[in-house]
Order: sequence, then C-alpha cells, then structure tokens
Amino acid sequence: MQASETKLQQIIEGTKQYVVPLFQRPYSWKKSEWQMLWDDLIELSESDNPRTHFMGSIVTIPTTSIPEGVSKYLLIDGQQRLTTIFILLCAIRDRAKETKDEELVAEINNTILVNPYKKGLDYYKLQPTQIDREVFHKLIRAESEVNSSEIQECYNFFLRKIRQNLADIYKIHKIICNNLSIVSVVLSTEDDPYLVFESLNAKGRALTQADLIRNYFFMRIHSDNQESIYKQYWQPMETLLGAGLTEFIRHYLTKDTIDVKQNEIYLQIKEKIKQDDALPHLQDLHKFADYYSRLLNPELENNPKIRKYLKRIDRLEVATVYPFLLNCYEEWIQNKISEDEFISVFQTLENFILRRFVCDVQTRGLNRIFALLYSQIIKDPNVTSGSFVERLKIILQSKDYPKDSSFKERLLDVKLYGSNRTEKAKLILESLEESFQHKEQVDLSKVSIEHIMPQTLNNWWKDHLGEDWSITHDLFLHSLGNLTLTAYNSELSNSDFITKRNEYKKSHLELNKYFEKCDVWKRETIETRADYLANRIIEIWSYFGDESVGTIEPNVLTGKVPKLLFMLGEEYSVKSWRDVLEITLNNIAEIEPEHFKKIMEQFPRLVGADEKSFRSTRKLKNGIFIETNLSAKYIYSLCLRSIEIAELSLQDWYVDTVKS
Repeated sequence: MQASETKLQQIIEGTKQYVVPLFQRPYSWKKSEWQMLWDDLIELSESDNPRTHFMGSIVTIPTTSIPEGVSKYLLIDGQQRLTTIFILLCAIRDRAKETKDEELVAEINNTILVNPYKKGLDYYKLQPTQIDREVFHKLIRAESEVNSSEIQECYNFFLRKIRQNLADIYKIHKIICNNLSIVSVVLSTEDDPYLVFESLNAKGRALTQADLIRNYFFMRIHSDNQESIYKQYWQPMETLLGAGLTEFIRHYLTKDTIDVKQNEIYLQIKEKIKQDDALPHLQDLHKFADYYSRLLNPELENNPKIRKYLKRIDRLEVATVYPFLLNCYEEWIQNKISEDEFISVFQTLENFILRRFVCDVQTRGLNRIFALLYSQIIKDPNVTSGSFVERLKIILQSKDYPKDSSFKERLLDVKLYGSNRTEKAKLILESLEESFQHKEQVDLSKVSIEHIMPQTLNNWWKDHLGEDWSITHDLFLHSLGNLTLTAYNSELSNSDFITKRNEYKKSHLELNKYFEKCDVWKRETIETRADYLANRIIEIWSYFGDESVGTIEPNVLTGKVPKLLFMLGEEYSVKSWRDVLEITLNNIAEIEPEHFKKIMEQFPRLVGADEKSFRSTRKLKNGIFIETNLSAKYIYSLCLRSIEIAELSLQDWYVDTVKS
C-alpha cells in the first residue's frame, strides 16, 4: 500500500481510467453535499491567494489491461467526490460552450473528462457503476438527458449555480486543478478490493478526518509511550464526543481565527503541529474537548448558573458560536473573566442570535463572525477599552444586529413556529412567561406551544374569522400573536375560542391571563396581542448597541408605492406590490423549484394550481396562480416568508419605494 498527498489534478489528468467496482453503491450525493462543495469553491475563487483545500481520500488499486488499453484503476473509495468533480467540470465545460469559449471547452474535455485518442469504453476517464453509466456517458458527450437521476440533478444544480451567480468559470476550473488536495491510497494487486472497501465502510463507518488526525498524532509519539498517551488523552475524547469528535476538532481549530471547513481539518491540524512536539497539542485538544462536551451536553456542567445559559444557547441551535465559546470557557476556567461576565457573554450572544433570527438576517456569515470574534476582543486596537463583555457588544453591534424598530416590525408578522423554528419559538414564549416574575413558577418543561387560532379550521372558526378567514389563517397562524403555552394542547385542539378561553382562565401561566379580556379572536386581536408581546420581548432582549451605529432598518410600507425590485443581482421595474409578488415568486420558482413546492404547501390559499380557489389572481410562468387581493403589508410579508422558505438571502431582496 502506498499513501501520499497529491493535487487532484495529478489524479484526473493523463491517459487512464477509474472504474467503480460493482460492489460500490450508485451515485448518492445530495444537494447538501453539492452546496458545500460549491460554497468552498466560490470562497476559494474569491480569494487573492487561495489555500489548498483538502477533499478527503481516494483509494485505488491498479488492474490489468490489455497492452493497447489505458491504465485502469479500481476506485475502491472516493467515488462520490470524484464523480461530483467530473459532473461539475461538465457543467463548466457546457457553460464555456454557451459563452463561445472553445479553448476552455477543449481543455476540460481533452485533459480531464476523456481520453481523446481512445475508443469504446476506454474513451471515458471515469466509469461509474452500471446503473449510472448511461446517464454519465451522455453528460460526458454533452448529450441532452431527459431521464431523472441523481447525476442529472447534480449537473442541473451546478449549471444553475454557475448561471445564477455569474461565476468566473476560469477561476473555478483553476481552483479544481490547482488547489484541491487529496490523500491518494494505492493498494497492491495482492489486496482484495472488496475486503478493503468493506473494512473502510464497515457498519456504515467510513474513514473520518478524526481517524486521519489520530494516526498523524501517534506517528509523532514514541512507540513506547503511545498506549499510555492514547488511554490518557485520545480515548477519553472518543468516549466523550463519539461521532462528534471530527466536528469538535474543526471548532477547536476555528477558535484560533481560522474559519476551517469540514474538508480542511486534517490539513489544518498538520499545519498547526508541523515539526513541533505532538504531545502538548494533544493535551490542549484534550482540555478543550472537555469544554466542548459541556456545550453539547449542558448537564455535564457542574455550575448551575452556567448550565442554565448553556441550555438556552443549545436551544438556539447555532453551533457556529462554539469556537468563540471554547475561548470564553478557557477565560473563565483561568479566572480571566468572572462567573457574572461569563453569564453576560451568554446573554449577549443569545440577544444577538435571537434578534437576527427574528429579522431573518442571513446566517451564512456567522461562522466567520464567530471565528474572528475572540481575536478582535483581545487584539483589535479599535475595541481595547472596556471589559471583555463591553468589547464583545461593540463588535457585535456592527454585524447586522437589528435595532428595535426592525426587531419589532418582524416580531409582528414573522413565522415563529415550524421546522427548525419551533424550539426558538418556545424559548421566546418561556422567556415571556418568566418575565412576569410570578412567585409560583410553573415547570415549563411540561408545556408545549398552543395555536389559539388552530392549525385546522372547522366551520366555527371560518365563520368567526370572517370573509378573509383563509388569508388570516395563512399569514397569522404561526405568528407571535397567535401562540401561547399550555399543558393541554391535545385537549384544546381546534375547539372554538370561547371554549379555549375558558380553559386558559384556569391556567397558572401569566401568558394566558391575557385572554380573560378577549371576547373574539380575529386578525385584529391577534395583531393587538402581537404588539403587546413584542414590546415585552424588546425589554427582555434589549438593544445593547449604540443607536448612532448603522444597522439594518425595516422597509417602511406606509404611504409608499414600489418603484424598483432588486433580487439576486437583478433590477426590475415595478408599478405595484402585485408586481413585486409576481416577480419574486417567478424567480423562486425558476431558481429553487423544490422550495417553490414548499411555498405552495405552506400557503395553499395564496399560491396554487386552481384559479377558481382565488378571488383575484395572476398567473406565474410555471402555470401556478397567486392570490393578489392582498394589502401591501400582506404581500410584503408573503414575499419575506417565501424567500425564507426558499433559503435565499433577504439581503439579496429589496424594494425601492416612492411616496404615493
């Protein structure tokens, strides 16, 4: 067996062929893996001096071929990443063809994708399993494909990204050839490829970056000491963190201001250790693993006050904050910050994350913010005055931290309940309940979120809500004003409001005393309660920044008519809010068709295929109808919700208005 680090270019160029054995599974990468690779390539292409990017390992074994055939290698491990690179290169080649760049087309084809002077199956540089072979060959030959397959979906994804982002295909091609690195493991002909593959993937456990790092550490520790050091330092980390060990090492490296990607962990740890004694690095890793375990499982923290805020941070589900908190843990353990200061750090982070969540601020940049945050607090000459927490607040207030005006506006109509939002919504409602400082605190772990206007409307509710019941239900069902807490969620179900109100009166929760004065529950009363709760929320998570510092501000609609819509780098002239809605949904339907289906599922009475279901409609390019008998406020809210569902950035969507 021979193992070496090498550039991907050296693997894929030259007259050769990689054959995926029959025992391998078909191509199975999904959008999450494609997106991760694309994000990494775009980041590298935007750098003036792009770093080496580690992609993992590729395991091959040479196989015999007739003298006039190409050199063949069985691809034992790494077929998913190698196939994806070939598909991406097909998309780059076809985009180059669209832009009449025949030189780049020829270079990609003849140096990477095919063996241009060979015939038959030897023509193809990569041979997938039989189930994928036909569609893959058609992509290589640039023939259109109508059959649905993961390979075709992957190709469509990358071509759409290239067109959508107007990406520099020259740079991306160069990054693939020059900056992607792998560990190439070449087995001997005596090895059984099936047994090798089976051992690599036994019980679904593929070789991880943590496995590579462990081996790297112990190669640099004397053999006489390996067993004792393993038991003292490495084995406890494996026991403590299990499958999360690789992710911990990534966050451990990131805490030193480097935003380390998943595929760069092994290279970065090597760079960190270099020729140093490996043991001190291993000891430091072991120490921070203990802190990290408390972030993952707050019950491991003995201090009850710290444990409380660890649990709250955990419920926000923002793991990108972990590298910064590792540094803060060390500051606290070393008595460089007090317990109260450490708690203030948690409160400040919670405030920052929750306000951005409510205002739908793009989360993609958070990893970079938190990777640099500790270093800025300690070293930035612009924030050297004040305590650790004061400096933290100074830095965060300039990172798209919403002011009260924006925060309140979004609190009134943002969708709080559903998918990955429910736990944050429960945290907000629990914090509201605790803010009343009731002397007899209720155990909030036993309550759940209750929709006052229920998720399923019966005839009583439709009559009660009035003519616009469908619009009210779609837009306000999961909003702040319509949510409360109760231990009797299943019993209340979709009962009429009078029945629910009588039950709320029996509640020990201060939140539910609000309903004693309510005789009806309609759009107006939902909005009134939302305004009341929003004011309390602003007091709980009060603005910690300087009002004079520029941050995101709300788009004011009152008395305004839309003039221009900016979306995904394009500018559109509009004359009405209906134009804004139509163009926004047309873009989403074209760019993210799968997410558009989710919008239809989320708002069936506002977006659907049956024109007769609506009062006033417009027809989108894909044949779907949209309800347009809506106010400017409702259209604006529907657009924001749709962009959120489509996982697009609100920063790429803006409406310029003029006075009406």
